[in-house]
Amino acid sequence: MTLFSLLLVLGWERLFKLGEHWQLDHRLEPLFRGRRHFSLLRTLVMTIIAMLIVWLLVWSLKGLLFGVVQLLFWIVVGLLCIGAGSVRLHYHTYLKAASHDDQAAHQAMAAELTLIHGVPVECSEREFLRELQNALIWINFRFYLAPLFWFVVGGPYGPVLLVGYAFLRAWQSWLAKHHTPLERAQSGVDRILHLLDWIPVRLAGVAYALLGHGERALPAWFASLTDWHRSQYQVLTSLAQFSLARDPHVDKVETPRVAVALAKRISLVLVVVVALLTIYGTLV
Repeated sequence: MTLFSLLLVLGWERLFKLGEHWQLDHRLEPLFRGRRHFSLLRTLVMTIIAMLIVWLLVWSLKGLLFGVVQLLFWIVVGLLCIGAGSVRLHYHTYLKAASHDDQAAHQAMAAELTLIHGVPVECSEREFLRELQNALIWINFRFYLAPLFWFVVGGPYGPVLLVGYAFLRAWQSWLAKHHTPLERAQSGVDRILHLLDWIPVRLAGVAYALLGHGERALPAWFASLTDWHRSQYQVLTSLAQFSLARDPHVDKVETPRVAVALAKRISLVLVVVVALLTIYGTLV
């Protein structure tokens, strides 16, 4: 059921998920709006409550109408948690503004796309475009690859782990948009996601490494297996840059497009790998 649900979710997301209507981040905004105090414990409690609610629903729907209702629930959860509908709109708006040389508009959209990790102050145009590429690679990881990992790893309770991850992702984005860096640090959400992203980043990283310059990328990937100091963002984007370095960071339209095309290729490769492993496990 995991593979079937995943393929339906990804197909629907690519064709129809163009806004924030089917996005958990948007649905959680009323809950986040009322938060005034921040701590690691509060973040954990909120996340566990969300996961418990989903677990109860998965358990209560088990076997109902020969599993059809549970399947529909899996698909709905997948649609809410996988995919970057609103962020995709920001990306297309950026491309349109950049192609028309609308400096103010494309800078505003770039700020939205680089919200979580930002861009260094007073960087050159080349450095800015490189950071924009990195942000797009990270967005693809956060909204597609990492959710896919937790959905598959969770097995019969895949929606529970998926909602837990998506909840933390939404909380981090909300804090980055509406609160200070101090309050975000107090919430502990960055520390939790750093741990949760460790394995998915290495799995995605090896795919980027294999598509990059192997003689340099693979040793860097092996080094990342014992790297506990750098952020997961730095680990993943540094590996992705081995592939992206083939194209110069000079055009404000083509440069981000190259990163998005690479990210889509990696996503497709990992979905195919999951499908093959699932089929093999079923046959064996």
